[in-house]
Amino acid sequence: MPSERSGPDRTDDGRYVIIDGRRWRATDPDIPEDAAAALRSHLMAARRAVREAQRAEDEAALRRARARVQRAKVALGERGDPWWEQSAPERTRRWRDGLAWFDGDEAKT
Repeated sequence: MPSERSGPDRTDDGRYVIIDGRRWRATDPDIPEDAAAALRSHLMAARRAVREAQRAEDEAALRRARARVQRAKVALGERGDPWWEQSAPERTRRWRDGLAWFDGDEAKT
């Protein structure tokens, strides 16, 4: 039976997605869609910055870009403490802090 969800297959517990046979931690499903979309946008911009820094062979820019990728993935719940082990307030604080960082500090760097 086809899945009601779009996107990659998930493990039965919903904690991981399966892509090309590899298991990756899923985005926290409790993040509101508008916030998750904003964080994904920041993640994609950071990944583009990683690629550009690699092409330019700019180690400082590469470190900054990789830190931005890490920050976005933590905010999405894909890295750091597993979202399913966090309380609802901790989960909310994680993604809100990530958005606040991107909307504030990141613009200054």
